[in-house]
Order: sequence, then structure tokens, then C-alpha cells
Amino acid sequence: MKHRIVVLGAGYAGAYVAGTLARRLSPADTEITVVNAVPDFVQRMRLHQLAAGRDVEAPKLVDVFAGTGIRLRVARVTVVDPERQVVAVADDGGGGELGYDTLVYALGSHGAARAVPGAGEHAFDIAARPSALRLRERLDSMDSMDSMISPSGRGDGGRVVVVGDGLTGIETATEIAESRPGLSVALVARGELGARLSAGARSHLRQACDRLGITVLEHTCVEAVEATRVLCADGTALASGATVWAAGFAVSPIAAVAGLEVTGDGRIVVDRTMRSVSHPNVYAIGDSAYAIGDNGRPLPMSCASAGLIGRQAVEAIIGRLTGRKIANTRLIYTLNHISLGRRDGILQMIGDEGQAKPKYLSGRKVARVKAGIITMSLWATSHPTFGMPKRKRHLAGGPRTRPTATVADTAAQQATHPTP
Repeated sequence: MKHRIVVLGAGYAGAYVAGTLARRLSPADTEITVVNAVPDFVQRMRLHQLAAGRDVEAPKLVDVFAGTGIRLRVARVTVVDPERQVVAVADDGGGGELGYDTLVYALGSHGAARAVPGAGEHAFDIAARPSALRLRERLDSMDSMDSMISPSGRGDGGRVVVVGDGLTGIETATEIAESRPGLSVALVARGELGARLSAGARSHLRQACDRLGITVLEHTCVEAVEATRVLCADGTALASGATVWAAGFAVSPIAAVAGLEVTGDGRIVVDRTMRSVSHPNVYAIGDSAYAIGDNGRPLPMSCASAGLIGRQAVEAIIGRLTGRKIANTRLIYTLNHISLGRRDGILQMIGDEGQAKPKYLSGRKVARVKAGIITMSLWATSHPTFGMPKRKRHLAGGPRTRPTATVADTAAQQATHPTP
């Protein structure tokens, strides 16, 4: 029997790992199945653009994986049972179970709106395509109602309140402000705007917000969200026709319920090779993984981290299954790339300690570079077996080799990745 690799999730991380494994492992020895809740590949890096009104492609996964030998199961993951090595899924046909020998957990994250009363009911998030489209519908209706434009060119009527000044919040606020000048936009920051950026980058960000007419409320804590307003801890009530929640992300509780070792926020604790420290035939990648970078600090939830983690997971899986030495890829988070609408952006360099370096780039050229990166990411995802070698790697010892934890593996896990 073939060795069964099941990949849960087909976002950037899951699609990349599944495609790369298909490119490098022999189909005579392995079968790869991808489970995803929707039939499309979602460009999560562009969901703020989709919400603001841009056309954003969503390729069908059947087309993405065509010719790769990868099996696609469009279904929602409900349970992971690592003791029985099965995954329970639900779909229109009633669902069922999938057995695995190696599991790649890439279920990603979603907006953490439920942390504040009313946010889950009344706020929009852009962590998924359906929610981004719902926000887009709301903005369309606000645009149609708000026909009066002030002399400054900004809207006098509908206000959009974006809560959270992380990368997602900044990109969302600037994109909406640029794309929908008939609406006013407010950005709520818990601390100083762009606190994690260098002084020069913060200055550029402020100038961009001023140019786009964005009202910035710093050192403001949101206590509750209602249908038409946002309530702040200082007693301020912000009128809001659409509230966008971008103040953090959360992961599914599936891993914790399964008994995998997780952090307090539910991410799977992995060793240097992205293998679960509690279940050696489970790998976690993307936002689902609590991975330590080469600087000794946890890698942040981001597409850049997903790329680093995914490459290391591929090397580990292939190395263990084929009996080869596992190559250590670099786990160094070096920069943040922030779009400020279509024609502006910031590229902030990050130092070894995870802090912003003084060096940064900004302007139209940075925006073009990021647009190019996003385009290349989509192309690479849509062509997962590009450059497929003529010879693929066979499993050590023949098909259906189950990876087992060796004494050296266990010692390495304990030495390099202690339980947080």
C-alpha cells in the first residue's frame, strides 16, 4: 500500500507543500490528498483589495492541482484523531473519514473578532473570501447612499471604522480610503500608529494616512462593537456604517481538541523541522504552527513565515520518508512589506531581534514590487509541479513507510524547542 499524505488546508502554505511533495515524491510509493473547505484558491494577501472593490482571481483548486496526481477533497475538517490516524470531514454528501500516515496541518487562521463584545455579530473581517465579499456589499450600499461629497473630496456621510493597526488593518484602511473616496475612513490603533515600524517608516505612514484623508485614533482601546457604532474605553462612541475587525487572528480549536501539544492560543508546537513535538507523524505549517525562528523568537503569522515554514516542512517530510539527511532551511524573518493603496507602500527591514531596522523603502516602486510578489505567488501556486524532475524520490524501505521518532529526534525536539 502507498504511504498516505493528507494536507489539511489549501491556502498559500498548504497548496505549496502539497504541490512540492507531489513534484518530488514518487507516485508509485505515495498518494497525496488535499482537504479544503472551499473549491477555490483564496488569495488571502489580496482580500483587503477584494473588499475595497477590486477584481481578485480565485482559481479552482481542481485546475490548480490538475496533472499533479494530487487528490482533492472539498470538505470541512471537523475532527483530527491522531491516535487512530484519521481525519473526519463534512461535506454535502455527509462526510466521512480519511486515514493518513503523514498529516500536514495547514488550516490557517481567522479573524479574532469574538475577543470583544459585539464584534463577532457586527464587525466584518477580511480573513476569508466570503466575509470580504460581505464587506464589499456593505461598502457598495454605503457608496450608493452617500452621494454628497465634501469640497475636500472625502465623504461626508458613511464612515468605515477599521480596528487594528497591524499590517492587515493598515492595508485595509488605506485601500478602502483610496478606492472609495465617497466614504470617510477611521483607523483605530491601540498604541502609536505603526509602532513596530522605524521612525522614518512611521512618518511615511502618517503622511499616507493624511493624504488619503484617514482619521487616525491612537492609544484607543475598543470595548464593544454595535451595529452602527464602536464604543471605546475612554467613553468615545464612533459612528460606523461598517466596522472592520483587524485586531489579531485566531486559529481553529481542532488541534487542541485532538490532543496535539498547542500553545495558549491553539497553535501547534513544532520542532525545528515543523513536526509536532507530541505527535511525530503530524506536521504543522502556516498560521497553525508555533515555530521558532533562527533568532530564537516565534515566527509571526504571515505569508512570509508560511513560506519559510513550508520549505522546512517539505525538506523534513521528504528526508524522513526517503531516508536522506534533512536539510535545515533558514528561518529568518527579514522584512515587512505593506501596501498603502495601489500607488504607495513601505518595505521595512527587520533585524535579528525581530525589531525594525532604521532602513526602509517607500513609495510607488515598493507598491509595484509587492504587486509583483503577489502575482508571482499566485502563478507559483497555480503551477505547483513546474520544473518537475524526471526522477522522483522513492520511499526508503518501499511503500507505506511510517515515519517514527528516533531517540535523536526526541532529544533534538527537547533541546531546541521546549514547551512554551
